[in-house]
Amino acid sequence: MAVKTAPRAASHHRARPRPASARRLPKVKTVLVAGLAYVVAFIFLFPYLVMLLTSLRPQDSLRDATFFPSEWEWSNLANFWSSGLAGNLVVTLQVAAGSTVLVLLVALPAAYYSARHNFRGRTAFLILVLITQMFQPTAMLVGIYREFFQFGLVDSIWSLILVNAGFNLAFAVWILNAYFASIPRELEEAAFIDGNGRFGALFRITLPLALPGVITALIFTFIAAWNEFVVALTLTTTPANQPLTVALNSFIGQYQVDWQNLFAGSVIATIPVIILFALIERKVVGGLTAGSIK
Repeated sequence: MAVKTAPRAASHHRARPRPASARRLPKVKTVLVAGLAYVVAFIFLFPYLVMLLTSLRPQDSLRDATFFPSEWEWSNLANFWSSGLAGNLVVTLQVAAGSTVLVLLVALPAAYYSARHNFRGRTAFLILVLITQMFQPTAMLVGIYREFFQFGLVDSIWSLILVNAGFNLAFAVWILNAYFASIPRELEEAAFIDGNGRFGALFRITLPLALPGVITALIFTFIAAWNEFVVALTLTTTPANQPLTVALNSFIGQYQVDWQNLFAGSVIATIPVIILFALIERKVVGGLTAGSIK
């Protein structure tokens, strides 16, 4: 006769879930690299911090040994707008924006054509574009001034736009050429099959994919034109036509320097560039790495 075995008693102790694995500590190398990165970032940001704190110091406390001002003079930032430099800020914006637009209008077709066509002299053309980066505006000031003087463009915003566009064009062509070359031709050929022409494929397929490269060329051209000083000092004489980088010299006198207002103007001149770069920083990183990974 078969004997039924009694069912096993339910275990009084439920199986405990395994504890989550302890979070792995970062490696020593990772910690050192991160610490070094923070140190380098602090070294680069420290002058801006000093500039900001100095712009908020009263006139009689500029020589104080304390790092932070004993009193905060916020009116120094407000005095910038009453000093008449707001018009120079507008001139700087016009020069930077005009130079950027002109560079993109010329660099986009040049980079696209050189990336998609293996024409005779293509390598020589790209090398010639790169060679133009070796010439500094300072070494060509006399020739630049004489040329614009003959065309009647001295003391004009257009002269600054043309010069800044010319000296930033080579960088934009190289960045965009690398990005266009990294985009497969098959995507454009598929667009041709769908009924798009050359310009349709360019504006609907290629340019949206190349947007990080376009933004990289845009931001670098804009910043270079925004910060340019030597050519603007040479080509402009009327205070109203001078960009902010040149107009800030009005705070530097023969016997005295108005440091707090000079630094206040510098802080205000830096803020637009910081905001612009912060908004499109991810696109800039993608554009700089274009063509590095196939």
